[in-house]
Amino acid sequence: MNYRKKFLVEPGAKVRLSKIDASYTGKNETHEKALPKIQAHIERMDTLQYLLYADGSQSLLVVLQALDAAGKDGVVRHVFSGMNPQGTFVFGFKQPSKEEAAHDFLWRVHSRTPAKGEVVIFNRSHYEDVMVVRVHKLVPRSVWSKRYDLINDFETMLSQNGATILKFFLHISPEEQLARFKQRLDDPSRNWKISESDYSERELWPQYVEAYEDAMALTSTKHAPWYVIPANHKWFRNLAISQIIADTMDGMGLQLPPPRVNIADIRRKYHAAEREAKDGEKRRNKAAEKVK
Repeated sequence: MNYRKKFLVEPGAKVRLSKIDASYTGKNETHEKALPKIQAHIERMDTLQYLLYADGSQSLLVVLQALDAAGKDGVVRHVFSGMNPQGTFVFGFKQPSKEEAAHDFLWRVHSRTPAKGEVVIFNRSHYEDVMVVRVHKLVPRSVWSKRYDLINDFETMLSQNGATILKFFLHISPEEQLARFKQRLDDPSRNWKISESDYSERELWPQYVEAYEDAMALTSTKHAPWYVIPANHKWFRNLAISQIIADTMDGMGLQLPPPRVNIADIRRKYHAAEREAKDGEKRRNKAAEKVK
């Protein structure tokens, strides 16, 4: 199954989340069958990240958005487990600080976008500024409605500077969210995740769904596409996202750069150093024998 094609939000297409099965797992997929496939995709991502880092001319930005308990942290922990931390960075964007709020809404995000050769994951992102502020009426419609075009311009600029952008909406059902809230209550090791806002935000589910549907319809572009990932089953979520990322990186044309030095000259220097090391060892051995 080509999940890159199946879950893509075509530019300009209207999204209806109510018509997308959050429990979808494909015709023949099971958790057991998925595990080796997930591992294979993660290994591909590792290999391709090495090329991305070495090449140093492109970058990858992955945006994760979802309602509470949909699994953004789980995606970061499991899907990116094979990548080298030296070139992979994760940033989360919650309520803006006083300094951040004093600037335009993209200011705090821009400095966290990937440099060439890097992979960056946004665990929540600039899309909070057309989600939370809209649902909670923190700014008037005349303000947040203009941000879609600003976001498109921002992502176009990143793309023109060599960034490949992938945006994932993790789609879970209200029933699955409540089941995960129960797990947090029943498991003492997860109690720290519980907040009052879990339930106050849940009451606003229809408003958030509408906000996400509008945002994806208005900002899914060829260079920065949205994907709606059925996420009721964590293993399927990981399978779909890992495949999409690996396939996308495969298509970036990543290659090892040419050597920056004359390899023949360096080879001669290596052999000279090797001979010197062997001669030095012989001299040390002879000196040790004389001492005996």
